[in-house]
Amino acid sequence: MEIYTVYILLCGDNTYYTGITSNLSKRLAEHISSRFPNSYTSNRLPVELVYYVEFTDVQLAIDAE
Repeated sequence: MEIYTVYILLCGDNTYYTGITSNLSKRLAEHISSRFPNSYTSNRLPVELVYYVEFTDVQLAIDAE
């Protein structure tokens, strides 16, 4: 069974970023390392995980996001 995680990051500029992933630890590492240089969080480091919730239904996760 696939787990989908909706998560919220607090960015260095005191804004929030909300995302969805099926691998939270990998996605968080990508945010921290600026793997995607044009992403919202890459220019707002550091980021801190402040909330997450897991779903087994992807549509419910999308709706929650």
